[in-house]
Amino acid sequence: MALLLSACTAPGGDEENGGDGGAGSVLNVGWNEPFRSLNTETANGNAVANAIVTYLLNDNFVYYDDELELQQGELGTVEQVSEDPLQVRYTFADDATWSDGTPVDAADIVLTWAAKSTNYNTGEGNRTDDGEIQENEGGEVYFDSASPGSALIQEFPEISEDRKEVTFTYSEPFADWQIELGLGADGVGVPAHIVAKKALGEEDPEAAKQAVLDAIENEDTEALSEISNVWNTGFDFTSMPDDEDLLVHNGPYQLADFQEGQYLTLTKSEEYSGPRAGNIDTITYRYNEDPMAMVQAIENGEVDLTQPQATADVLAAAEAIDGVNVDTDDGATYEHIDLTFDNNGPFDPASYDGDEETALQVRQAFLKTIPRQQIVDTIIDPLNPGAVVRDSFTQVPGSPWYDEIVANNGADEYAEVDIEGAQALLEDAGVEAPEVRFLYGASNQRRAQQFQLVKESAEQAGFVIIEDADDNWGTRLGDGTYDASLFGWQSTNTGVTEPDANYRTGQQNNYGGYSSQEVDDILTELQTELDEGRQLELSIELESHLHADAFGVNIFQHPELLIYRDRVQNVSSTAVSPTMFWNFWEWEVS
Repeated sequence: MALLLSACTAPGGDEENGGDGGAGSVLNVGWNEPFRSLNTETANGNAVANAIVTYLLNDNFVYYDDELELQQGELGTVEQVSEDPLQVRYTFADDATWSDGTPVDAADIVLTWAAKSTNYNTGEGNRTDDGEIQENEGGEVYFDSASPGSALIQEFPEISEDRKEVTFTYSEPFADWQIELGLGADGVGVPAHIVAKKALGEEDPEAAKQAVLDAIENEDTEALSEISNVWNTGFDFTSMPDDEDLLVHNGPYQLADFQEGQYLTLTKSEEYSGPRAGNIDTITYRYNEDPMAMVQAIENGEVDLTQPQATADVLAAAEAIDGVNVDTDDGATYEHIDLTFDNNGPFDPASYDGDEETALQVRQAFLKTIPRQQIVDTIIDPLNPGAVVRDSFTQVPGSPWYDEIVANNGADEYAEVDIEGAQALLEDAGVEAPEVRFLYGASNQRRAQQFQLVKESAEQAGFVIIEDADDNWGTRLGDGTYDASLFGWQSTNTGVTEPDANYRTGQQNNYGGYSSQEVDDILTELQTELDEGRQLELSIELESHLHADAFGVNIFQHPELLIYRDRVQNVSSTAVSPTMFWNFWEWEVS
């Protein structure tokens, strides 16, 4: 979204505020997209803009450091207690407490599991024609989330009497058990007692928690229908909520102020006594999608720390400012173009009376026109000399498996622009001048540049490219109103099962409606395969199918700029979400 820095000053907006990281210390962070949900497990909440806030509001069982090594969090411990069957136990710390004094316990993690598992859903979806999630009706149950690991937990867990210990049993081995419920941007999830209060009218926190557990264990669809309604949308807001129940948290910071589209302010929580309390009293996120405006805010002292979208102009402008540090590296996000398979558009077999081969040829023709190397050479190389085209759907360039996967996954089919080959495919398919509606963020200058390069190349082959630039592109993903989309995915973990949500039939991030039984079967086997050699083989098979089906193409790993003023210390970034926020408790300002 294109949002200008407000003329109003957010709390802590003056550079002179701050001191030595003690009482009254302030840090202003610049970010490109505003917060919109406390529940990062829903389709709407699954965004970095939310994760970088909820990560400071709640503790975790585990988290990644800047070397992508898992570290023990403050919420408790997670351990494997049995191999066959796979059993995983979560033990909450004695002092793990919500800010209203309610213990963090089994009810919270069991609700998160039930919602992510899809095991309790009575239907396959609950969205309007415009893609908006709607309320369940008539006792139907639909949690707007999905996770292959949670789906493998099919039995209600074993819970200790004090609810501080939960043991889940998997129906099959699961490769990423350590992070399935232990690693989350909002910790253990939204508070179960608040969900039950809103959904079931239960005011007493203990009774509310028990009501959630009873509804799940007894598969009470009437209660679960109301619970899922609240879980899906009850924690979404774009300005400071009047309802204080939505502010309940268990971590070191609390939400203090939120002006829509302008800024969001966190302050240290008086209720928190853990070791990640942090050194800074007030952290304010200031929003603006224009990266040059964010650099200007750094220069003016309105912002101390930012990670804007990188361009050569942004890098040069930041490096020219005295008293400002610029760290460059590959980021966690990768750019890609996905095609839509199920909207009666040019890539959908339904447009050709169900002829799969014709639709495939049109998809292949379009992908042959994407000038990936030109995009990297003209837009990315000035920022990151030696940058390469990303040729893998699952691996970052330079990772241990990358070269072997790329050598065997069929990416060479789209290695170079092939206008003649694209024209021949369209001619063979008998399709003339197919129209492609191309969605991307309107205010994103780098994506506008990419779009123009794609348009010029594709039109040489006979495609008619219709620009669909929209600042609200994120809310439109999956609504069927476009044929190709350009955006970035950011990794949240290093697990081998992470691609499941993007490519499995009907999964949360499969916005283009792609469906392949072969791919689904590979993903299913990958979930339970513990041997690394076989995991590699399955990853190659997965990517080979995606290329053969012309799912889409990847373009580049985002170059990352971490820009911060001299007054900020102990800042670094990691290649998964929440990037530079991973060690917020170590930040200092002077």
